[in-house]
Amino acid sequence: MTAPVTTTDRASADEPTYHILLIEDDEGDTLLVEELLHDTGLRFELTTRTTLAEARGALADRRINCILLDLHLPDASGTDAVTAIRALAPHTAVIVLTGLSEAQAGTEAMAAGAQDYLVKGKVQADLMHRTVRYAVYRSQTERANAEAQAARLRAEENARLERGLLPQPLLDTSTVRVTSRYLPGAEMTLLGGDFLDVVEGDDGLLHAVVGDVSGHGPDAAALGVCLRIAWRSLVLGGHRGDDLLHLMERILIAERGNQQLFATCTLLTLDQAAATATLHLAGHHEPLLTTTEGTLEVSAAHGIALGIVPGVDSWPATVVPLPAAGALTLYTDGLTEGHNGPGRERLGVEGLLALIENLPPTPPAAHVDLLIKETHELNAGRHSDDVAVLRLDWGRQPANG
Repeated sequence: MTAPVTTTDRASADEPTYHILLIEDDEGDTLLVEELLHDTGLRFELTTRTTLAEARGALADRRINCILLDLHLPDASGTDAVTAIRALAPHTAVIVLTGLSEAQAGTEAMAAGAQDYLVKGKVQADLMHRTVRYAVYRSQTERANAEAQAARLRAEENARLERGLLPQPLLDTSTVRVTSRYLPGAEMTLLGGDFLDVVEGDDGLLHAVVGDVSGHGPDAAALGVCLRIAWRSLVLGGHRGDDLLHLMERILIAERGNQQLFATCTLLTLDQAAATATLHLAGHHEPLLTTTEGTLEVSAAHGIALGIVPGVDSWPATVVPLPAAGALTLYTDGLTEGHNGPGRERLGVEGLLALIENLPPTPPAAHVDLLIKETHELNAGRHSDDVAVLRLDWGRQPANG
């Protein structure tokens, strides 16, 4: 094992530094490769190891973007060596070194995943220069393509989840204006377990739900989609209130398997003719009511979250009188659990109401977007949890929304 060799001789100022790992157990061949690299004019840092086991440590300890691999090592040989090194460094360029008598070894190594091969004793400096540069470029291109493909697949998967978590409102004659937004709590992850939906029933009433499955990632998201679809189906089937929540809890318990997930939600039934909203809170917080006088939190009775104590079935109803014009905003706690500025305490409902009071008058969609943006900035530009917001507007436009 030798210390890394670094050279910048003859390299142009804009030439990248190639971090090369040579895995070669023959001291004479190691010296020849090092001299050849010096002759190429490349800017490089060379690390040498004599076995695959030693190479594993070097790959873990330092940045390597090109591996020169002898096919006859004490602990690996032939295509097995290529397969092993590709498993250790799947996004690193691999160039195999073959002997003069190994006519098929190079092509077999490339079939096993190497970018290129060189025949010992027949390599000149210009060939080494081109081979290293091309192998690294090809490896970087393959990695970029793989990452782009993974991003496309992730985007498609998120889009499928979004269609489940953010469905189109099912409205027939209702004049209520619906605004919905959803933001995942972390970048480059699957959507979390927040869900929302709005449908108009055969009774002419508008039914809405906003919910939050505990946890994050695909399991919570899948359960959120399941509960959202179940809620829509049950509402259209005529189920309401305690009966509806009882059935949703049964579905949650069946679908969560051995994971101790639970869900909170707010059910809302809006009756424009009677000017009332009926609320059922299952471990969730109250919605906000916006009128020409401002925005306040609705006072409502609380019930237990779904899946916490199955069979309790305690979800009291609260009937709230509504003004001729206004808006109800249902949301998940991702909107309020962030900090109210650097080093400050949690925003909370009081902080949210103070923030809303200072927002300029805007249309509903712009108001929701601005509200999310402001809470995001107060929390140092990040969402610590998923955020789902559903706003229902009726009558003429409220003064602050």
